[in-house]
Amino acid sequence: MASITSYTTKDGSKYYRFYMYGGTDPLTGKRIKITRSKFKTKKEAQLAIARLQLEIENGNFNKQVMDTYQEVYDLWIEQYKNTVKESTLVKTKGVFKNHILPALGECRIEKLNVQLCQKHTNIWFKNLKNFRMVKAYASMVLDYALTLGIVTSNPMKLVTMPKTIAAPGEEESLRYYTKDELIRFLNCLKGETNVKAYTLFRLLAFSGMRKGEALALTWNDIDFTKNELRINKALSRGEGNRLIVQTPKTKKSMRTIILDDKTMQVLKDWKKKQLEECLILGHNAMQPQQLIFNSQSNGLMQPTKTRKWLLYIQEKYNLPKIRTHDLRHTHCSLLFEAGATLKEVQDRLGHSDIKTTMDIYTHVTEKAKSEAAKKFSNYMDI
Repeated sequence: MASITSYTTKDGSKYYRFYMYGGTDPLTGKRIKITRSKFKTKKEAQLAIARLQLEIENGNFNKQVMDTYQEVYDLWIEQYKNTVKESTLVKTKGVFKNHILPALGECRIEKLNVQLCQKHTNIWFKNLKNFRMVKAYASMVLDYALTLGIVTSNPMKLVTMPKTIAAPGEEESLRYYTKDELIRFLNCLKGETNVKAYTLFRLLAFSGMRKGEALALTWNDIDFTKNELRINKALSRGEGNRLIVQTPKTKKSMRTIILDDKTMQVLKDWKKKQLEECLILGHNAMQPQQLIFNSQSNGLMQPTKTRKWLLYIQEKYNLPKIRTHDLRHTHCSLLFEAGATLKEVQDRLGHSDIKTTMDIYTHVTEKAKSEAAKKFSNYMDI
C-alpha cells in the first residue's frame, strides 16, 4: 500500500510525495520504507508507485537506492550517533533540523551540484554566525553518500567560502571585564544575599573554568588541604533537553588547577551555607557526590540560571554587560596581564587548541601597546 500526500514549498510551489513499503530487508528483518517526493502532479506520483511495485514484484528493486538528501541523512545519523557523545548528537540534530534539512532535505541527491550548494552556503553566511559549522555538517552527509557509492563527488567540497571584510575599527572584539570592573562586579555580588551566585561567579572568575564544568562539580572534586580543584566532567544537554553530566569533549579539558586562599575560603563558607539550606529543605547534603552548585531540589542546576543572576546584578549596579562565559575570557586576559605564559594559560583553561589562547593573548597585547603609547605621551607632556 502507498500513501500520496501534497505539500507546499517555501516559494509557494505545490508538489506530491508518497510513502510505501518495499518488502523486508534480509539483513535486518525490518520493513523497508520508501519515500519519493517533488512530483508535480498526483498522476506522476501514481505512475512512479506503479513502476516501483513492478520492480519489487520482479525482484529488481535496489534497496540501497536513496533519492533525497533527507534519506541519506537518515542513514548517516544512525552511524554518526555511535561516534559522539549524547550532547554532541543533540546539537548536531538541531543544526540539521533548523538549517540543513529545510534547505537540502527534499533535494534529489544526484541533482545536488556546486551551484546549489554555493547558494545555500551563501544564505547560511548571511544569516548565521556559525555558518562554517553548518556547511561542514552538510558536507559530512555527502561524504557518506560518496562512501556508499550513491554519488560520485561531494559538491560541498568545491564551494567558495564567503568571508566578511570588516571596515577599520569594526572588528569584533572579545568581551571581558578589566581588573577594576571585575573587582566592582564581585563586590556588588558580595553585598547581595545570593551566596551561591557570588561563590559561582567568584570561582569562574578566579579559575577560568567553563560554566558547564562548574555546574557539574561535586565537593569531592576539591582538595581543601592542597587548594586543588579537579575538573573531570561537565554539564550538558542530552536527548529530550534533559540535563546530563559527561566527561569533557577533550582530554586537555580534564585537568587539576590550583586556587587562591580567598577563593577556597569562599567555597568553604558556601559549603557551610549549603548544609544549612539543605537541612531546612530536607535534603542530604552530606552525600559523597553532593553537587557544589545544586538546584532547590538538590539536583542539577539549570544553566540558564546564571544569565538571570548576571543580568540582575549588571542592571542594578549599572555594570558593563558581559555573558557568563566572558568571565572565562576575563580570567584568561588577567592571567596574561599578570605575566603568565601562553603554555600556563592554555593548561589552566584546558584549551585543546593553542589558537583559542592566542586570540585572547593578541587582544591583550594590543591593549598593552595602546597603554604604552599613552604612558609615553603623558610622560612627554608636549
